[in-house]
This record gives sequence, C-alpha cells and structure tokens, in this order.
Amino acid sequence: MCRVCGGTKLTKFLSLGPTPLANAFLRSTDEFPTEQFYPLDVYRCEGCSLVQLLDLIDPETLFSHYIYVTGTSETVAAHNRTYAKTIVDLLKLQPGNLVVEVASNDGSLLKCFKPYGIRTLGVEPAENISELARSQGIETFTRFFNSTTGREVQEVYGAAEVVIANNVLAHVDDTPDFLEGCKHVLKPDGLIVIEVPYLRDLLDRLEYDTIYHEHLCYFSVTTLMRLCDRVGLFIKRLEHVALHGGSLRVYLGRREVQGSHADTVVDYSAAETEAGFENMDRYERFAADVAVNRQAVRSLLEKLKFDGKVVAGYGAPAKGNTLLNYCGIDTQLVSFTVDQNPMKIGRYTPGTHLPVLPVAALRERQTDFAFVLAWNFEEEIRRQQRDYAESGGRFIIPIPEPRVV
Repeated sequence: MCRVCGGTKLTKFLSLGPTPLANAFLRSTDEFPTEQFYPLDVYRCEGCSLVQLLDLIDPETLFSHYIYVTGTSETVAAHNRTYAKTIVDLLKLQPGNLVVEVASNDGSLLKCFKPYGIRTLGVEPAENISELARSQGIETFTRFFNSTTGREVQEVYGAAEVVIANNVLAHVDDTPDFLEGCKHVLKPDGLIVIEVPYLRDLLDRLEYDTIYHEHLCYFSVTTLMRLCDRVGLFIKRLEHVALHGGSLRVYLGRREVQGSHADTVVDYSAAETEAGFENMDRYERFAADVAVNRQAVRSLLEKLKFDGKVVAGYGAPAKGNTLLNYCGIDTQLVSFTVDQNPMKIGRYTPGTHLPVLPVAALRERQTDFAFVLAWNFEEEIRRQQRDYAESGGRFIIPIPEPRVV
C-alpha cells in the first residue's frame, strides 16, 4: 500500500538485485557466509506517483545500533551551522525557545543552536548514537518516533517552536503517523522543518546509489504536497539545498492556523509535471540509464586492473554499498576503501567485502586511483587529499557517469 495516498496500484520500474543492508558492515571474515541479502526493488504509485520500496526491513534491525554519524564531515558541519542560523533568523527564535530534532543522530545540528540560547531535545532510536550525543551535552530521548512518541515528548518537555526532521521521513513506513507525531510536539503556530533527498535530483543526476533499504520513500514536491494535504499541513516555504546530492528543505505549518501551499511550491510541482514525473516513461528511462552506468563503471575499473593500476575506494557510505553490489565490484577491482568514521574502520563492506581502512592507507599502500563512493563530498575529499593528487593520484567519480579527475 502506498505510503502517501494508500493506493494499491504500484508498478516496479527498477530492480537493483538482492542486496545486503547498506550499513550492515561486517566485523570479521567469519560473518561472510551468513550474510543476509534482501530484494532492492523500486516502485511507483500509479495514484500519486510516490516512488518507494515495498520490501520492509524491521526498523530495529536497521536503526537500533547505528554506525552512521553526521559529525565526521566538514561539509555537513558547515551545512548545520548555516541551517541553525537560518532557522533562528527566519523564525525569530528567542532564548529559551524549544527546538526538537527527530532522528537527531549525534546531536551535531542541535549543538549549533546552543550559542543562541535555544533549548534543544533530540529524539534518536539508536542507543549507541544517543549516548554519543549525550556525551556532548545534547539531551536525547531514545525512541523510535511516531504519534505516540510525539505525545510523550510534548507531555514531558512541552510544546516546541520548531520540530526538525532531517533525512528521516524517507525512512518511515507510516508517513502520516510520523507527521501526526510532529504535530503533537508542535505549538499551534510552530513549524516542522524537514529535509529529504529530492527525487528530481535522483532522476536527473542518476543517483541510483542513494536507493537502499533504509530509504523507503523518494519524494518529489508534488508527493510531499499530497502527503501534507492528507494530514492537515501545508508547505509554507521550500528551499533546494545541495547536501547529499540534492535535497528539499520544506517548512510545514498547520493548515487550519496558517494557510495553503506557497506559490514557489506550486511552481515546483508544475515543473515536475512538465518534466514527466506523472508519466511512467520517465522512470523507465531512468532504469535504462542505470544499467548503462553499471556497464560503464565496470568497464573503467576492469581496464585499470588490466593496466596494472591499484584502485582504492574513498568513503564507506551507505550509498556506496548499493553501487558496489549492483555493479558487482569486489576486491578484484577495488582493493579496499578508506573512511574517517572509527565505527566503520576495521570492518568490511556488506556484500562486496572490501576492508575499510583509515584514510592514510590511500597513500601508504601506493594507490593510483581513489574510487569516490562518497561522491556527494567530492569537493571536500579533493581538498583534503590535495597531496595525494599532487603526487599523481587520480579520483574516479562514478555518478552520473564515470569520470576521472
């Protein structure tokens, strides 16, 4: 059943094959034989055009012990500082006002509100990540968020001026209930601020590696409008942000208090219709282009191997594991990958079993090419690895088509 309109006519347009969970990094080679794989098939609702996965993994399996933290990237840190200032200025927040963040991770964003005297509360399902946030002084409530949790938060902490939900709405099976939970926490004239990856960027830039089991929904402005209409919200403001390959930041208010969708929102929706988002042909073309990318990526890596070049991955992001598994890239083509996240170093990538090493290994092991799996941080990576480039190292960017820089 569709997560926006409740419709039952959903058509599959892309299959990325049996795939392990994107953050299920393996601790040792002993775990290789028992690794679990799940279908990774993508559907479009014929009723409202929401793009979504139907194969649901237990959220406890996905999120109760998580190894992705937001605080390891300079790009994300800068984004968070600007984000907090924008919200404080735009909503004219005052010292003592309450900001609640759902799926607050390690508290990196909430920490940016502290200089303004804003009260903060994080709601985070992963106990290990919650503890990390608390160790940095961010009060964190460890729960999966839904309408019941929203009532709990409001009863214990009071109503909030702002509820933030970044990169979590797409993870939720019951999206209307999630937004009802946000409404329970919110003051009548408050705003819900949500960031989600933008479907148009996914389609136009061929970002198929951002499809994995945690991401159940892939939103356009049109489908967000339809979801808001269902739960009595409206989109007051919309911004397109570059983070994670292109995201939407939407500011939602209660329809009965504040009004109807902003003109900008209506314009975005009209542009999506013009671009074919309501037509299955657009999605079938995307699927065909994905297959072409797989062949191009493999051909490049196979040629480099034939030429005797040493290729390492750069980054161990969840998206990288979709790409590695779909393209069939293992240690025969990419010797290992490197990452800054200490919770991933020393483990193996799911499905393809690349060892995850510290970033220093890129030069210590005399690699010729860095295959950039975390391509959304390309500028940051190339800035950090200027010495690697000056010593002859090259970078391979796989999306939207493989290029060497």
